[in-house]
Amino acid sequence: MDWDWKEVSNYLHTLPKRFDYLLILQIVPLLVISSILVNEINPELFHKQLIYYVVGAIAFVVAVFIPWQKILWWAAPLSYVLNLVLLAAVDVAGKRILGARRWLEIPGVGLTFQPSEFIKISVVLMLAWLISRNPPPKEGYGFKDFFKLFLVIVAPFLLIAKEPDLGTAMVLLLTGMGVLFLVGVRWRVWITLLLVTVISAPVLYNHLHEYQKKRIQNFLGKPSYHVQQALIAIGSGGLTGKSKDAATQTQLKFLPISSSDFIFAYLGERFGYRGMLTVIVLYILLIVHLLVLSKIYDQDYLIKTVAGGLAFLIFIYMDVNIYMIIGMAPVVGVPLPMFSHGGTSFIIFSVFFGIVINLVAFKGYFEYNTDAKITMIEKQPLKRLDEKERERRRRNLEELKRRKRRQLP
Repeated sequence: MDWDWKEVSNYLHTLPKRFDYLLILQIVPLLVISSILVNEINPELFHKQLIYYVVGAIAFVVAVFIPWQKILWWAAPLSYVLNLVLLAAVDVAGKRILGARRWLEIPGVGLTFQPSEFIKISVVLMLAWLISRNPPPKEGYGFKDFFKLFLVIVAPFLLIAKEPDLGTAMVLLLTGMGVLFLVGVRWRVWITLLLVTVISAPVLYNHLHEYQKKRIQNFLGKPSYHVQQALIAIGSGGLTGKSKDAATQTQLKFLPISSSDFIFAYLGERFGYRGMLTVIVLYILLIVHLLVLSKIYDQDYLIKTVAGGLAFLIFIYMDVNIYMIIGMAPVVGVPLPMFSHGGTSFIIFSVFFGIVINLVAFKGYFEYNTDAKITMIEKQPLKRLDEKERERRRRNLEELKRRKRRQLP
């Protein structure tokens, strides 16, 4: 196969003109506020966070220029299977930290990573590929098609829950269900699923670990120590917040995990109700933007699924984290997306945003470059074609251009 380097150069120069820069700009305020808080809590963590930002930016740039629509047919299944293998390997060779086996260690380096973080992208991409190959009928997927897609979600869910990491497993499950709801599933399927869940709830509860049952009991009864300290921090911040030195809950280490899982409580102590409301509004605008993209490209199931999946992922992460801090949900290890200190989660979201922006820009690129040939297309010299074949190809190209023009908003 020959590479059309002229077309590749045109792709690299033209694609950025069709980027959704507003989506990128919406992330910046979250990073700025987060950086201020992390730096006040621990300057060393802030310097480490800057490294994560650089790595995340590189991952974003790489993801945003990969022609996902061209390679998804093999990249999605490969990524999904590879991540399932890594999740299975955690049960055998995973590193145990604080009683949970969730990490794999990179040989010879000493660094660890969580396969459960990477599987989120793999699941959404796999769903996007399968749904684009077999779009739902007008009335939505029935039981058979729903079950096939559900297996893609439930397989990694069970492996993650076994680690045990029920919080991450539930986030993955709810995100996948959200994607299927957005794409379209018949109501009788949802009603059946709800009834099965309600009936099996007592059995599922009995299979929980003791510490998981304890968290549920704390949620239903007296708040845990973590939640009590978080509520004190938020309440002491009042409407406008306190100065850094006056934020004693965090500075005197009463507030646990203040730079990661409970950073929203420090936000309340430091910047008060106004600061918390500002961050929530920023998240809502970001989620709405992604859902609007999903609606605009309603017939492109790659964009619809990936943009919708990212919107649901952010929404679920944000809700679970904030609700657990204010005592309205059990305490689980779920960070605030792109806000809590941490590297793996931030890099994953960077790649996710890169894929969404690429899919939208890539579609726009071909709407205005219908005769473009990107990599992996074998060139056939036109002079070898007879006159009838050349005329047939010319008519096909003209018809393709007319269809693309009719699809433009």
